[in-house]
Order: sequence, then structure tokens, then C-alpha cells
Amino acid sequence: MPSAPLPSLRVPRAFLPRMEAQTRHLRTLKPLRFRPLSGAVADVWHVAGDQGGGGFYTAPDPRLVIFLDVTPPLMALKTAAGAVGGPGTRAFFVPAGVPLWSRLGKAQTLSHIDFHFDAAALQARLMAVGVQGLPHKAMFAPDDSALLTLARLAAGEVEAPQRGALVLEGLLQALLGAVIGPPLNAPAHTSGGLPPQHMAALERHMTQTIARSVGVAELAKVVGLSESWFSRVFKQSAGLSPQRWIAECRVAAAKAMMADPQRPLADIAVATGFSDQAHLSRVFRRSVGVPPSQWRRDTQELPLRRIGTNDGGTVQDGV
Repeated sequence: MPSAPLPSLRVPRAFLPRMEAQTRHLRTLKPLRFRPLSGAVADVWHVAGDQGGGGFYTAPDPRLVIFLDVTPPLMALKTAAGAVGGPGTRAFFVPAGVPLWSRLGKAQTLSHIDFHFDAAALQARLMAVGVQGLPHKAMFAPDDSALLTLARLAAGEVEAPQRGALVLEGLLQALLGAVIGPPLNAPAHTSGGLPPQHMAALERHMTQTIARSVGVAELAKVVGLSESWFSRVFKQSAGLSPQRWIAECRVAAAKAMMADPQRPLADIAVATGFSDQAHLSRVFRRSVGVPPSQWRRDTQELPLRRIGTNDGGTVQDGV
């Protein structure tokens, strides 16, 4: 991750996933291993369950789950909206706020890697693989050898890191493309928008310059376009103007910094490129709907991850 004078480059590590779950007849076999990413957290679970075991899960953050066993578990998955994933499901994506139920069809052991996302950071990642906007419905991916290979490589980097964070970041991006990305036969950039590599370059540039003022002309220069043409194609790609996108990037960075309860909002405002605390509050409220002070208070009052359990216990994660 980047270095001084950019405290924002440490922002993604402050993201804390939040999940509430009720489980039955499930037991963890190994301690949970996790690793922070840019606006996300990856964790790996190894569990055993009895026939009929499973759980109910809900979270304010979106997540991606990929099973790591050679054969996907015999498990039924469903949401309140009726989306269903049955035996043979290799991976699934659950949007923020969507409840999920799981039920094992037989006694078995299983392993999975979970990626929990800050919504704004996920939206930026999806733009890089050609997806506009966050999915609003659960998505289920069938068994696929390439998907399994990518997930196992990612799980290995979580449980026993051998390479830098860039490797795990790349694996996550590939997994998002495989589960959520557009099919190969989808027309590419028919809207005339920016290609994924340009969006990724813009995201990197904002991360590296979050503490100072960045204008549309500077972003256009990053991808080698005129300012007027850049503004046009950027909105086609991102669904919002470059100015609004810059503001959303700063709000996401400010959210992550607010995980430190001792850090003053005035300091956070300067560190994320706002002119002062009042400017941060104004933009934050327009984006989130509440002032940053209230958002910080509300999120800090939420319970953090609790890991357990045996029958009837309450956990914060795990299938």
C-alpha cells in the first residue's frame, strides 16, 4: 500500500465487515484467517455441519463467497426474493441488505473464502470489469474449474501469504469478473465509455492523490483524453459525472478513516481532499444522507464480528 504523505492509502485496511447470522448444527474446524484488501476483507472458513444444518445471514455490506472443495457442497441457498442456488453452486454474490438462508443436504465438511466489501469500493472494482452499478439481486455461479483455481489461489494467499497484496487484489478482481462480470459474448463498450483498464487507472490515481485537490483535467490526462471528451465518456462508464465520482471517492476514504474513533473529523477532511470539516459534512450528507458525525456514531454502535459457534449460537459470519 502507498506511503506518506498519503494516509488515505491505508484507508482500505480500516474497513470492517458487519454481519449477523443465526446458525445451527455447524462447527468451525480451524481458526478463521483473514486479510484486509482495498475497501474489502477476505476470510477463509473451514466448517463441518450435520444434515439439515445451516443458517440465516444478513449484512449491510455486500459479499462474495466461493466454495473451495473439489465438489461444491450439497447445500440449498435462497433469498427472500426467491433467488435459489442449489447443489453444484460454486460461488454466490449477496448484495447489501439481502437476507440469505442456507441448508445442508447431508453431513459434510466444507471450506469457503468470503470477500466482504465497502459498497463504494466494490462499485469501483466492478467498473474495472465492465459492470455498471451494483447488483441488486443475489447471483449464483455454477461449478467451474477456473473459478475453483482462482479461489484456491486467493485462499492460499489469505491463509499463508507468499506474495504482495497486488496478487490477492488481482485474484479478487478476476473472481468478480467471473461471477458478476458481463458474459464473453456481451458487446464491449457499445456505449463508447472508457475501457476497464482506464477506469482502473483512474481509481489508482485517486487513491494516490486523495489528500489533494484533483480536477477533471487531471483525470483526463491520466487516460490521455481531452477534458471535454473525457467528461462525456466517463459518465457513460460510471453513470455519474467525474466531479461527483471524485466526491464519492473522497467520501469512501473518509468513511474508512472514521473507523478510528480518536481521529478528528477536521483532520479526516484535510486527509481526504476536502477544504475543511464543513465541506466534508456537506458532501458526506449529500452522498450518505446523514452527517459524518452521525454516521460514525451509528456504525461504531454496531457489533463487530463475533466468531463462533455451536448449535443455536449467534455468529457474525460463516456458512
